[in-house]
Amino acid sequence: MMPLPEIIEIVPLQSEAPAEITVPGSKSITNRALVLAALSRGEVTLSGALWSEDTQVMTDALRRLGFEITVTADDHEPCNRTICTHGLGGKVPNGGSAEHPLELFVGNAGTAARFLAALVCLGSGVYRLRGIERMHQRPQAALFKALRELGYRIDSPNDQLPADIFAVGPHKGVCRVDVDASSQFGSALLLCAAAGGWTIHLAGKSSEETPYVDMTRQLIAAFPQQGGVFQIEPDASSASYFYAANWLLKRSPQSRIRVAAFPKSNWQIDAAFPRFLPLPEEISRRSHLGDSIMTAIVMAPFAATPTRFTDLERLRVQESERVAGLGAELAKCGVKLKEEGETLTVFPADETMHGAEIETYDDHRMAMCFGVLGLKVPGIKIKNPACVKKTFPNFFQKLAAPPPAGLGAVIRDATTGRVLSEEQLFAH
Repeated sequence: MMPLPEIIEIVPLQSEAPAEITVPGSKSITNRALVLAALSRGEVTLSGALWSEDTQVMTDALRRLGFEITVTADDHEPCNRTICTHGLGGKVPNGGSAEHPLELFVGNAGTAARFLAALVCLGSGVYRLRGIERMHQRPQAALFKALRELGYRIDSPNDQLPADIFAVGPHKGVCRVDVDASSQFGSALLLCAAAGGWTIHLAGKSSEETPYVDMTRQLIAAFPQQGGVFQIEPDASSASYFYAANWLLKRSPQSRIRVAAFPKSNWQIDAAFPRFLPLPEEISRRSHLGDSIMTAIVMAPFAATPTRFTDLERLRVQESERVAGLGAELAKCGVKLKEEGETLTVFPADETMHGAEIETYDDHRMAMCFGVLGLKVPGIKIKNPACVKKTFPNFFQKLAAPPPAGLGAVIRDATTGRVLSEEQLFAH
């Protein structure tokens, strides 16, 4: 397939046809489930698993560690797979030496970087974790500190990646991990705690508000530890874009945009997104929404009153500096914002918004949030749209596919004006 153009333009949606969109599986659940499947005793089949850059990075790393994994197509969603893993009951087969560490590439996948750091401690030998430049800037220090408390040696000059991890296998220990910089630190340790004999205590001012850690605990409790089948539910963060489109376009009940099989487990904090429509005066990244708060921020210029988004510190250390990025790109579109500490206030701008070339900072969620905005605002052009491959490779296909499976939007190559076919809109 041809690659996506370097810059695309979303044409405001004219179709009023109803739509029911299938979104791929949850990245957060898929990568947690892959680790649990590797640690289980027996064969575990993950149905509806997301197949994107982040989950492929995790799958490739597990294969390098010696786990037998087979991947087959999913009949219902092109960006899902059925993944069968042969668990080894806590054993990690392969390892390297100090002279030749076993190298694991994690890209810019925070889940892979954090979860694998804990998992390889259960092996024997030396492992080197590395990623792209942005991943080398993202936090790891609190996780490394906790692993050292458990008795493992971590060599990193700045407590970030790349890092060499010296594994000595499972052994009992106790640690405290600060989850203020990332709740993934706590999740990484909890996923491996039973196999490692570890006792984990969460610390930090946000330790009482950790929805992603709660997800991890619930997933561990529900997972088939002796082999079996586990269903991955659709990604609630990805679903938020289509609920946002429905709200922005003021669809009637007869022409509503729906999401098929919307998750009902309450494992994903972003499953709450529809309850925040219309937007309230204040939304917290810590206690109300997770990644979908970015969707809400981009929608906020169409709210009736100013919207305050609070507790945004974690957005600054993710795939990009998301607070700065959202503010800069919305300002290009004529939106007034006020940033105070970790709070961003977005003011109504329904009448003054206009199109702009949107820098995505190689951040999939920036591309998708502003892609939805383009369904409403003329002239929105998305740079590097292929970055959506991280979690939702067929996102732009969903926008362009005819209803009811898609929204029926027209998407152009912004350089040539050529209308792109569905086949040309897949990110790879």
